Amino acid sequence: MKPVLTTFTEAVKDIKDGSTIMVGGFGLVGIPENLILALADTGVKDLTVISNNCGVDDWGLGLLLQNKQIKKMIGSYVGENKEFERQVLSGELEVELVPQGTLAERIRAGGAGIPAFYTPAGVGTPIAEGKEVREFNGKSYLLERGMTADFSLVRAYKGDKMGNLVYNKTARNFSPMIAAAGKVTIAEVEELVEIGELDPDQIHTPSIYVQELIVGKQQKKIERLTVQK
Repeated sequence: MKPVLTTFTEAVKDIKDGSTIMVGGFGLVGIPENLILALADTGVKDLTVISNNCGVDDWGLGLLLQNKQIKKMIGSYVGENKEFERQVLSGELEVELVPQGTLAERIRAGGAGIPAFYTPAGVGTPIAEGKEVREFNGKSYLLERGMTADFSLVRAYKGDKMGNLVYNKTARNFSPMIAAAGKVTIAEVEELVEIGELDPDQIHTPSIYVQELIVGKQQKKIERLTVQK
């Protein structure tokens, strides 16, 4: 059985200045809301954050941006955050933009212990600057390196007390690979169940990748609300 923590402050207490963290989610879908809020309250700084995007100005990872806690952001999409744009243009924030498929594979590779791989994505673009390019079967491929993190923060729909996780629909997105790529993975679950209650065939993240659990109620904010007139 894995430790089930009682406060989110306790859950993030070991994340120190200069840590590298991976955060699950896609836009605002599937983000570990309460872990991010707790991390914003700690004031830790100089973080390197690896995530698909950086939330919005007033929610998700955007809260860490507002607090100037992020030193470097590695992601693939930054279009919904004006503070992100401001910090990049002012030189306050270092950014590494990665094609979305490459980002997913770099995280997956890191979790699988694969140091690097070749991909055609980015060949002939600024993404390839300073990277090795090789030819296979008459086509050019770019060398990309796998990524790991000191801590991975993910959110699951359900988890059992052993640490097995199930994600809900599109909230699954980057979370399974991020859970595998963290040296310490902290899972925020909406519902904690007893061992044996989850169908083994439906488990998305096996317990071996999870070190700590905590239960949290989600606000599940909508990134861009679209309604009929």
